[in-house]
Amino acid sequence: MCLAIPGKLIETSENAEGVRMGKANFGGIVKQVCLEYTPEANTGDYVLVHVGFALSKVDEEKAARTYKLLEEMEQLRELNDPEFEIPVPKGVKNWSGP
Repeated sequence: MCLAIPGKLIETSENAEGVRMGKANFGGIVKQVCLEYTPEANTGDYVLVHVGFALSKVDEEKAARTYKLLEEMEQLRELNDPEFEIPVPKGVKNWSGP
């Protein structure tokens, strides 16, 4: 099953190739995400992320409900798996947390 997981954008930037990127916080785990499909997303917004791509914005209440359900279904383990990390763009230091 493919899931999109809600995360809060804590930073946005553009890499050397002009791709809009950001850092999203998923319940304390910070991951790099591509923001090209969500040009309207800004720092502080919640986005649904699937395989490293933010697909849409969601409100905070919906994000919290979704996250709680995913935790109950034990579907958040992959967040700690480095295999699901997208590469750090050139010129950007590795994300180590907020």
